[in-house]
Amino acid sequence: MNVQYISGKVILAGAGPGDPELISVKAVKWLQKADVVLVDRLVSHEIINEYVPAKAQVICVGKQGRFGLSTPQKRINQMMIDYSRDGKTVVRLKGGDVSVFANVLDELQTLVENNIPYEIIPGISAALGAAAYTGIPLTARNYANAVRFLTYYKTDVLTDEYWTELANTNDTLVFYMSSGTLNDIVEHLKKQGITSDKYIAVVEQATTRLQNVHISNIYRHREEFGDKEFASPSLLIVGKVVVLHEQFKWLRNSNSQEQYFEPVASLRKEAV
Repeated sequence: MNVQYISGKVILAGAGPGDPELISVKAVKWLQKADVVLVDRLVSHEIINEYVPAKAQVICVGKQGRFGLSTPQKRINQMMIDYSRDGKTVVRLKGGDVSVFANVLDELQTLVENNIPYEIIPGISAALGAAAYTGIPLTARNYANAVRFLTYYKTDVLTDEYWTELANTNDTLVFYMSSGTLNDIVEHLKKQGITSDKYIAVVEQATTRLQNVHISNIYRHREEFGDKEFASPSLLIVGKVVVLHEQFKWLRNSNSQEQYFEPVASLRKEAV
């Protein structure tokens, strides 16, 4: 006996990097029509409060990888299947952009394999948001040839050969989810001969009212940063372009360590 399902739809949407005003008009329109919103941790509460109708079900499916508190991807995939087969409009709302370090491949494969209609709505990525809100143009002429988006939260993901290439390129390097391995990143780059005209910026909680920017020469980062633990999320920018921050910064540091995005554990307690 064949089971017939009422076809709903899944919208994979980026919410932007933090500032709630950076979400797209198209994403807002879908949120206003949503029956179910599966929302990441790195999405402003203001977006949910302002744009999601009271009748919609909001489910926190946050991830905070280093702390082992993540919602399993299989569970998220199954919720997309179940709710859409009930005929519901599901918005899978992700921080930043949906295609940059967002596990979108797993979700796309799930939707295709289960014949579930979907759309993809881009968002302003954390890297581009941080660049704008720090006054650091990532591909500034005469400073950088290109920009690379990377992550180094696992210490075995990059080979020595690749570190050599990164140390010797004039591309701007942007590391996501890597503040916990900052010292390892810098030591690898120094070992492979990165030049002393390169700087590193750590951007805490980029584009939010709690943004802080910390800058050091690549060879002085231990003296400048010490044993500081950076707020989550933090983005690392490495390259010559970092020196432009002092000239073009337009937003002052908050000098606060308050968390703009609540930890996954807190969100789960609220949901119980």
